[in-house]
Amino acid sequence: MTVDDASAPPGRTRALLPDLTPWRASRDFRRLWVSGLISNFGSFLTFVALPVQLKDLTGSAAAVGAIGAVELVPLLLFGLYGGALADAWDKRKLIVWTEAGQGLLSSVLLVNALLPTPTIWPLYVVAALSSALVSVQRPAMDSLWPRIVAHEHLPAASALNSLRWTVGGVAAPALAGVVVAYAGLGWAYAADVLTFVVSVALMGRIAASPAAREAAKPSLRAIAEGARYAWGRKDLLGTYAVDLAAMFLSMPLAVLPFLADELDAEWSLGLMYASVPAGALLVSLTSGWTSRVHRHGRMVVLSAALWGVAITGAGLAGNVWAVLLCLTLAGAFDMVSGIFRGVMWDQTIPDELRGRLAGIELLSYSVGPTLGQVRSGAFASWLGVRASVWSGGLMCLTAVGLLAVSLPALMRYDARTDEHAARLRTRRASPPPP
Repeated sequence: MTVDDASAPPGRTRALLPDLTPWRASRDFRRLWVSGLISNFGSFLTFVALPVQLKDLTGSAAAVGAIGAVELVPLLLFGLYGGALADAWDKRKLIVWTEAGQGLLSSVLLVNALLPTPTIWPLYVVAALSSALVSVQRPAMDSLWPRIVAHEHLPAASALNSLRWTVGGVAAPALAGVVVAYAGLGWAYAADVLTFVVSVALMGRIAASPAAREAAKPSLRAIAEGARYAWGRKDLLGTYAVDLAAMFLSMPLAVLPFLADELDAEWSLGLMYASVPAGALLVSLTSGWTSRVHRHGRMVVLSAALWGVAITGAGLAGNVWAVLLCLTLAGAFDMVSGIFRGVMWDQTIPDELRGRLAGIELLSYSVGPTLGQVRSGAFASWLGVRASVWSGGLMCLTAVGLLAVSLPALMRYDARTDEHAARLRTRRASPPPP
């Protein structure tokens, strides 16, 4: 065996591992990454506890699915305006204050859970207000990454951010299932409050990020300018449309408590919620290959179609372990789609428009799952729980196929030759004006 042969396997292994360059190169990236990991962990605890509490109080799949309905209106009202605010205001201030607001809302859930007889309406009110705060925070957060990470490191940063999300998404739901079952809802909500305290302290230490000089003031005209840019970019429109269709038609999370009951496996609920993030985590931990892919649009379409196949399998499977496997595969395919959507957005959108386009992105990846909860809950009441899941997967597969045919610009996208990516590379490589 030659020296080169002996060293080949470690080299291939390193090529699969996440690229840590953004972590090493940017202090603010490290701080935001850690704060996000901590707050995401707590948020996933509440993500499981809230529908479980509604299920216990109402016994209705439609009532659990209605969480999506009350979250939808704030998303629509604040999503686009939140993007305009992110372009016009200091991004750090928006991020910190909205994070603190989320902590206060989790405190409300904690107080309600500790009452002798918890009430239902605060759960919906908190869900709606939390949706409004997320709608303001996410465009600021998404538009901040390209400022604190070098252009060539953005694919690695996108993969690392996905890893941050999935670590909390795997551990927290599994832990929440145990905590809720054996300690009570109050402990899950209390842990969420504590994580927000820590994350606010970390976020407050990042550098200020004032508005770009070219940014417009928040207004309907500014929002319309961002919408016109998005409409003119058919490749971007394709990423929005594919993700929206996949999530709306086949997001099964609202019916998982009822699916666990139907499979006579109530113990598996936490694992079901953790399975999708677990699949995403597997992709994140082996994401080194993503930096070597250039045809991002094709990967978005392919992974969204495979998500639909996996969700179909989860609905048809009669064994709980097969369901968990299918949900894990679905999470893996969804993460691949998310990584390449994020890279396309980060590497092609100008800084002065990034907040407003992030607002549109927020609607695309939030409205879909939100409406998907309503759809899955309604279909479960109409057709049954398992039929709600597998029919959604088949509809997703059909819709993604039609979109792939209808949006050739998305299928042609190549980061090496795309004019928007080249323009942004040149701009970021040029020294700032004196």
